[in-house]
Amino acid sequence: MVMSAHTHQQLSRRGFCLCCLAATTAVAGGWLTPREVFAKARGIVDVIRGAAATATITVHKLRGNVSVLEGSGGNIAALTGQDGKLLVDAGITASRPRIIEALDSLDAKPIKRLINTHWHFDHCDGNEWLHGAGATILAHENTRKHLASTQRVADWDFNFPPAAEGALPSELINADKTLHHNGATLSLKVHQPAHTDSDISVYFTDADILHTGDLWWNGVYPFIDYSTGGGIDGAIRAADAIIAMTSDKTIIVPGHGPIGNRAQLVEFRDMLVAIRGNVAALKGKGMSLDDIIKAKPTAAFDAKWGQFVIDPAFFTRLVHEGV
Repeated sequence: MVMSAHTHQQLSRRGFCLCCLAATTAVAGGWLTPREVFAKARGIVDVIRGAAATATITVHKLRGNVSVLEGSGGNIAALTGQDGKLLVDAGITASRPRIIEALDSLDAKPIKRLINTHWHFDHCDGNEWLHGAGATILAHENTRKHLASTQRVADWDFNFPPAAEGALPSELINADKTLHHNGATLSLKVHQPAHTDSDISVYFTDADILHTGDLWWNGVYPFIDYSTGGGIDGAIRAADAIIAMTSDKTIIVPGHGPIGNRAQLVEFRDMLVAIRGNVAALKGKGMSLDDIIKAKPTAAFDAKWGQFVIDPAFFTRLVHEGV
């Protein structure tokens, strides 16, 4: 399906649940950068959670009893069948009524399993209520570590308090794992530190559907969380690993943005490689970060990738930190 840039941006904004930031970013003389928004705004996480309370949840039925719920934080995948529902990522708790409505539209079976692709709140905020509804939570051991303790994300200027006991994953992995549920085989791949140090991709092998978590942001510059082990080199390695797992027939579900395909993922990887090379070359010349930003090492990609929360200057800073 071919989408206009406007439609693509609308989908990406809905998927990231940050359209509410527009009300906080306008200032006299221009717009705040995303870093400034996160640094200056009070309770921005609460603002995002508040927006999720009224967000529309859109259900995309794919194949092999796999569907995607879009609209509450990161994209949520749902596998239905006789064993009960298995979810990949939990969305934001404030969307609970609409998430339940969306899941009930798929079938009447209870929720039995939840996989967290990483620890960030827009993917784990719903953990506690989903556990209360009967879900066993599986995640990387670092996801539990981050959820169980106060965790600061420096680029958001925000300290996340420890999660409730019911929100903590009880099934932990630190290596690749195969699961069987509802007659389907799921291949869980643990990635070296990339977006964070807790990233898992989930491949529904029979349906040929891959959920990347935030290892892929479709059509927008990604956030890289250096506070919890992420880095640009790891992000590139993870993109390469995911590309190697897929074919042109694979349906790929990003953490944020519209459902996509291998060609779009390759384009994302190539963008990361090119910008990393540009920033590294400028840094190698001894240029300061401010001068590197002024040199616009992302310029060739900004029209497509730089139109959302992570703007060109912010993404340049993120890449610079890792080279």
